Amino acid sequence: MKSVRRHVSEPTDIDNVSLIHNHVVRVEVQSDQLVIELANPKGADPKRKPSRSVIEVPWHKTPSTRRREVLIPEAGPPPDTRPIRSENRAILVASIARGRRWLDELIADPAATTESIAGREGCTTRKINMTISLAFLAPDLVKAAIDGRLPLGMGVARLADLSAEWSRPRQMLGLPVL
Repeated sequence: MKSVRRHVSEPTDIDNVSLIHNHVVRVEVQSDQLVIELANPKGADPKRKPSRSVIEVPWHKTPSTRRREVLIPEAGPPPDTRPIRSENRAILVASIARGRRWLDELIADPAATTESIAGREGCTTRKINMTISLAFLAPDLVKAAIDGRLPLGMGVARLADLSAEWSRPRQMLGLPVL
């Protein structure tokens, strides 16, 4: 808003909605900037070819969730770690299976989308995407989940956010790094 106000010299007492409605034609969101195309000034000659007035504003998307780094002790996990609860293990294993089934559906059916699956399942597209990410867990992590060898606190949400690099989650969970 500040960039548009400065460029069009609009008084600060005009509200943002009016400012956008009167002066902004288009906003293009790029990875490192916003490209704002402005309308021609009101006093411009309508017979002249309109000149394109563009403002480029540096911008970076803020992450939707904060990433938390897990600190790994030098000696590995403590020997007295408690295993995952059986109820959470059952939910996790069922979620992994569901994620694999949905991934297979997306691969096999060109008309299938995460939105269509979400509509059918009665949940959000975000939940579908997070559950599908469980289909990419390292096989030994899946086996550890089935066997109940994951530490307490390792559930669907935590595993869906794990790094895709297979060695990092193994190291974090105290499993041997291949």
